[in-house]
Order: sequence, then structure tokens, then C-alpha cells
Amino acid sequence: MFESFLGVNPWTALFILLNTLTIFFVAKKFLFKPVMKIITERQQEIDNLYADAGAAKEQAKQLQESYQQKLNAAQETSDRIVKEAVARGQSREEQIIRDANAQAAAIMDKASRDIAQEKKKAINDAKNEISDLAMAIAGKVVERELKDSDQASLIDGFIRELGDEA
Repeated sequence: MFESFLGVNPWTALFILLNTLTIFFVAKKFLFKPVMKIITERQQEIDNLYADAGAAKEQAKQLQESYQQKLNAAQETSDRIVKEAVARGQSREEQIIRDANAQAAAIMDKASRDIAQEKKKAINDAKNEISDLAMAIAGKVVERELKDSDQASLIDGFIRELGDEA
């Protein structure tokens, strides 16, 4: 009756059900387990890759921090060296200026002494010439008696001689 109503033989249905269960257990044993094993291995491989990438990222971050610290230290060192060089340069500049000022003062002092000495020499030379001229005039005056006209001509001659010698 069941067979006539559904049109399915219960033995055929039972056989199909047993075949399906057998295929399921065989597939589970030979197909699902290896596939699940491959999927698990792949998942583990992916997890390992992520862990390695995370470790590499952390190591790269640490290296970056280390390099940044070294770069900052190098920058500080270079700044210090530049400041020291500038300070030495300024000190050297000040020393050169002091030396130049001292040399200029020494040159000015020597020039002042030379000028004073030349001035004394010129005054002494002028005194010697005046005394020579005075002696010459006195000699001429003594040689003859002076008249007013002789005195005027003698003074004119003296002035001319001074003008010629100058």
C-alpha cells in the first residue's frame, strides 16, 4: 500500500539510504578528513604568516625607533660641533682683531715718534741755517759800516737768500 501510494519501494528506499550513508562515511573518511586537514594546515600556515608579519612589523618598528634615536643623537652632535666651531671662529676673529689693533697702535706710535724726531731734526736744521745766516750777516755787518740804504739792501739780500735756499 505504501508503495502504491508513493510509488517508491521501501526496499529501494532503504538501499538508497544505506548507499547514501556508506558514501557519506567513505567520503568522510577519505575526503572530508584530508580536506579538513589541508584546510587546517593552510589556516595554520596563514596564522604563522600573520604572526611572522606581526613580529617583522614589531622588529621594524624597534629598528625605526633605534635609527631615529641614533639620528637624533647624530643631529645633536653635529649641532654641538657647529656651535663649537662658530665659537672658535668668533674667538679667533676677536684675537685677530686684537692683534691687528695692537699692530696698528704700534705702527701709529712708531709713526708719531718718527714724526716727532723728523720735526726736531727739521727744527735743528732750521736753527743751524738761521745761525749760519746770522753769522754771515754779522760778518758782513762787521766788515763795513751800515748806512740806511746798505742796511735795506742787506736785508733784501738776506731775504732773497732765504727764498733761494727754501
